Amino acid sequence: MKKDSEISRMFKYAGNRHWLTIAGMILAGISTVLSMIPFVCIWFVVRDMINALMAGDIGLAGKSSTYAWLAVGFSVLSILLYFIALCCAHLAAFRTATNMKKAAMHHIVKLPLGYFSQNASGRLRKVIDDNAGLTENFLAHQLPDLTGAVVMPVAVIILIFVFDWRLGLCCLVPLAISVFFLKQMMGGDNANFMEGYMTALETMNKEAVEYIRGIPVVKVFQQTVYSFKNFHAAIKEYEKYASGYALKCRIPLTGFNVALNGTFILLIPVACLILAGVSGKASYQDVLLDFLFYSLFTPICTTMMNRVMFASEQLMAAKSAVTRIEEVLNEKPLPEPTGEREPKDASIAFENVSFSYPGAKVKALDNVTFEIPEGKTVALVGASGSGKSTAAQLIPRFYDVSDGRITVGGVDVKRIAKHTLMDRIAFVFQNTKLFKDTLLENIRAARPDATREEVMRAVELAQCKEIIDRLPNVLDSVVGNGGTYLSGGENQRIALARAILKDAPIIILDEATAFADAENEHQIQMAFEKLTEGKTVLMIAHRLSTIQNADLILVFDEGKIIERGTHEKLLAANGKYAAMWKDYQTSIHWKVEKEVR
Repeated sequence: MKKDSEISRMFKYAGNRHWLTIAGMILAGISTVLSMIPFVCIWFVVRDMINALMAGDIGLAGKSSTYAWLAVGFSVLSILLYFIALCCAHLAAFRTATNMKKAAMHHIVKLPLGYFSQNASGRLRKVIDDNAGLTENFLAHQLPDLTGAVVMPVAVIILIFVFDWRLGLCCLVPLAISVFFLKQMMGGDNANFMEGYMTALETMNKEAVEYIRGIPVVKVFQQTVYSFKNFHAAIKEYEKYASGYALKCRIPLTGFNVALNGTFILLIPVACLILAGVSGKASYQDVLLDFLFYSLFTPICTTMMNRVMFASEQLMAAKSAVTRIEEVLNEKPLPEPTGEREPKDASIAFENVSFSYPGAKVKALDNVTFEIPEGKTVALVGASGSGKSTAAQLIPRFYDVSDGRITVGGVDVKRIAKHTLMDRIAFVFQNTKLFKDTLLENIRAARPDATREEVMRAVELAQCKEIIDRLPNVLDSVVGNGGTYLSGGENQRIALARAILKDAPIIILDEATAFADAENEHQIQMAFEKLTEGKTVLMIAHRLSTIQNADLILVFDEGKIIERGTHEKLLAANGKYAAMWKDYQTSIHWKVEKEVR
């Protein structure tokens, strides 16, 4: 089955306003034909005036006023039809862009959270927002013009051969040459230019977001933009495409403009040759009038071809935009189970689990097996990149395992409905995200139907009350841009309040004390006791003091579990964990000694 073209796929997003796009194209085509009639009427006026002057009787030009009014009438009608065409096209374009954004947004919320780790927010915003805008602009403005540009050559070819086929050929030759140069600009290697250009633009947009977020670092350390190598490389890549395309098109564009504007170079000598071959006053007069008509008509051809060039460029951009949005829409959500099963308890088990990130050649997890009985706490430790966070993210199905299986309550997580699985898990991330909203709504995101009293209880259990009390509007204080800013440790305590409010039987803590100072860490530890009471807990930590009392500690290295046991047993084994603990104790002693000095 033949794949639909980008344009037909674009039209489908217009929904029940698809007919407006068609109506706009038809009206634009009719408007284009009508816009040429005034030129013919003007020629008739000029012809009557010249004939009257040659005859010495100005009264013979009386009919010219009729042609003048016809020129005005057709011009007004053409403008009116074009206005209606644009109204139809805009209504369809707005609906198309809206439906594209809605389709993309409805789809991405179904995608696993791992997808957003692989795709930065800046890139996704660019793909969805800007590309939908490109299609809107094309459908609203360029498509009616493109329709007119397609209809106009037919009418032009008919008109240029009506009066004098020889002068008509003179007008047709430059048009043919301009088409040749237009194909050079839009075809060949340049045909795939828009794909690379849009990719470079998206990359630069993503890196710009990261650079802006890092400006405090730049200012503190007196660095320059060149310290952000990725951003600089993205700018250079974009420059390569933008300037490279311009340089490639400089000769074809010059030829295009010279050919279009060089019609008179052919018209004048051909008209002179025709005049040399005729005899009689009437014949001379007819040739001059024909020459005058083609002189008046030539600018239409130039306008037409410029429209074609501009619309073709926008068509390339619109096709690329549709393809890029559909790349997001073609991302497959994790499959929902057909025969849903309910977990019998809150236990977790990894059974010979292996996993590789998309496109990676090295396994992030390699044949990992362990179990967390209900109500127990298991801690994962190891160097950065050893697979700890990956293991934690596989439980709530941020990704699906490559081999083996993960069970919750004895049921493979692939057989548990997503909402059931997520209802049973509270996840506290290393990088806490707070919405630009009140603290009340930020905490209540875990359970939207929670009362204010329930939120306050969660706040107290998370040791956040002193944070709330010192804010101007207490729970109703807005955080984020335009509101109050909290420290990293305070953000994590708010996230813990959110997790306590959810009251899920399984708790996953991914470096929940990463940004906490000594005071905040103490408060967070107190909150942990309330949060984890009677719960199944998977804890990831670099600060080994937070996991001493865990029921089981797993030491990860290069995606494998190399040691397992309690804190005491691992110290007695004098292996990797014992070395980590020694280093940790040394660092604490160094910090304390430094403070004393």
